[in-house]
Amino acid sequence: IFFLSFFWSVPLKEQRLLNIRLEQVPAWIMKRDFSPTGIINAFRRGYDAYFNKYIDVKKGGIGGVTMVLAGYILFSYCAAYKELKHERRRKYH
Repeated sequence: IFFLSFFWSVPLKEQRLLNIRLEQVPAWIMKRDFSPTGIINAFRRGYDAYFNKYIDVKKGGIGGVTMVLAGYILFSYCAAYKELKHERRRKYH
């Protein structure tokens, strides 16, 4: 995609974050849609991309489901970290 951008210009709003230069990041962020509908659409695009890449394949493995499970475990740990940290300092004697 970077090679093709020499021939015609893709609008900054339609480019992916990994395809823009560091100096373009603030302008790219300002062009994002942060309305509730835009956020829902972004999550939907992410889900569709994940589903098409890891779940809806001919020869799938356990990798896609494992990533969802690992994400859930990490999220649960982060949510309960305050309580876990408090329990760690308690002495049981």
